[in-house]
Amino acid sequence: MNFATLDLNLLRVLNALLQEGSTVKAARRLAMSQSAVSGALSRLRHALGDQLFVRQGNQLVATDYAAGLETGLREELERLEAMLAPPTVFDPQTAEGTFRIAASDFFAELLMPPLGDLLQKSAPGIRAQLVDLVPNDYAASLERRNADIALIPDMAVPDWINTQPLFHSPFHVIARKGNPGIAELTDGEQMPMEVFCTLNHVLFSPEGNLAAMGDAALHRVGKTRQVAMTVPVFSGVCRAVSESDLIALVPAQLAEKVAGTFGLRVFEPPMKIDPALIIGIWHKRSEATPMAAWMRRKVFGLMTALD
Repeated sequence: MNFATLDLNLLRVLNALLQEGSTVKAARRLAMSQSAVSGALSRLRHALGDQLFVRQGNQLVATDYAAGLETGLREELERLEAMLAPPTVFDPQTAEGTFRIAASDFFAELLMPPLGDLLQKSAPGIRAQLVDLVPNDYAASLERRNADIALIPDMAVPDWINTQPLFHSPFHVIARKGNPGIAELTDGEQMPMEVFCTLNHVLFSPEGNLAAMGDAALHRVGKTRQVAMTVPVFSGVCRAVSESDLIALVPAQLAEKVAGTFGLRVFEPPMKIDPALIIGIWHKRSEATPMAAWMRRKVFGLMTALD
């Protein structure tokens, strides 16, 4: 490849194709025609000496060579955009853009409704998107989900990530109101250990694990529980409990939020479980980006109110 003769506009096309996996979507993103994007792809293939993408159904799948360019290319284009952008004062009322939040569906209940109200009133041109975390590698959500922030349990993260503690989330036990196993209990009391271990559980686990924090806490007191099923989303956990005699350990804030909607009773667990600390993480490259910084402050403000 002769870099001196390479049309640098082709790199914007390559970046869009890597992110969208479709000439149609890339064209829409770049305000170009599909034929212009297809033509640019042909020129890229010739210039770079690689097929770059292969078709798989309706998707364009990047070759290993193209996939290896994705992160560096996006960072360089963002750096150029930030360098060349004229300094402006951020005005949320007139700002337009998309802010992506990677998190579990726990936040569909606790964050997105108040955030939607806030944006409609303060920043009607900003679109918020809640996307799934990358299983087993939450920090990777910033890159692989193209997320502006991720909301995750406290853990070690790479040094290219900034963090902020948000709130502590204790755990409560939920059961449907008609569950005969809890008929003698009073709402809000500590569930007896015998009841907790006798009743079958539904466990939140995107990865399908059969043990979680609750099991570690039980192990410390020499007890075990019976996990009857795992579900990858909290909404599914609550629905399963509401329509069966299963019980579940869920974050206390979620239990209080959905108990009325799902017809649930809420109890304290019989063993001590340390509350999980939820943190916000974001890429250091967007630390000073005006819209991203404004949105982080608003999202984090809503989250710290849950503590």
